[in-house]
Amino acid sequence: MSASSLGVRAGSGRRLRTRARTGVGVTRPGLGWALPATLFFLLFAILPLVLVAVLSFTSWNGVEAPRFNGLANWTKLLHDPVMTQSVWLTLVLTVAGVVVQTPVSILLGVWAAGHQRNRAVLSAIFFIPLLLSATAISVVWRAILDPNFGVPSELEWLFGDGNLMGSQSGAVAVLTFVGLWQWTPMHALLYQGGARAIPPVLYQAAAIDGAGRVRQFRHITLPQLRNTMITSVVLMLVGGLTTFDTVLILTQGGPGTDTTNSAYYMYQQAFKSFDFGAGSAIALILVVVATLISLVVVRLSGYDKMRSTAEGL
Repeated sequence: MSASSLGVRAGSGRRLRTRARTGVGVTRPGLGWALPATLFFLLFAILPLVLVAVLSFTSWNGVEAPRFNGLANWTKLLHDPVMTQSVWLTLVLTVAGVVVQTPVSILLGVWAAGHQRNRAVLSAIFFIPLLLSATAISVVWRAILDPNFGVPSELEWLFGDGNLMGSQSGAVAVLTFVGLWQWTPMHALLYQGGARAIPPVLYQAAAIDGAGRVRQFRHITLPQLRNTMITSVVLMLVGGLTTFDTVLILTQGGPGTDTTNSAYYMYQQAFKSFDFGAGSAIALILVVVATLISLVVVRLSGYDKMRSTAEGL
């Protein structure tokens, strides 16, 4: 074999390795690979959304044929005081969930990423709520907080008459607490994965410079968890805007309409009043608001412009 042919082969090998590293010239999967997922998304997400949008401009009781009524449903909701109250309550519950769950999730997630004694056992116990449905959790907490035979009835010195859900402030506090207990493990799991991806050399360098655990957490852990935090907050926002089963089982929108959020009001309009047109309008509002808030968070945080932080990518 001549020296020239060896040089050509060596050059070709270097070019292939360069292309593999840079991604230039590498064959990518065709559009056919995305076709099943695209069809699934169109069939079970886009099509139902389009049908809901169409129903929001009709009058339909679920039995007779839908009748087009223009903007009647939207006008009705615009002047409905319960709808206005439900929107504000939805925003309050959503903001309260983010404010309460975020710091707790970060601290637990970072702790679970360490190597403490019995950490694995305690983490497994703490993550048990992830195995339960929201309905099961709501039923359990409704029994625990029952004013007649639950924990509050035994601790009157702390809970007064024991009827925690007898006022709007108490009911909102209960919904926020149950949401904290239910969803914090999931977000803590996100932060645990993010904390374990932080290079240990950063902490080693900080320790050499004399930084303690608090300074390391503030100047290394939190900045490195920025991407995870944005993802977690977006999930909290969407989840808070669409909370339904917890309200249905714990408070049923009461007392009165004090805990009737938008998702529960949609259920009342559609499945109790048999006004599926108004219910569809509320559902469409929730979809639009959740989408806009998510886009705003992503835009303001710069998440849409982020690139991989892995070396060489």
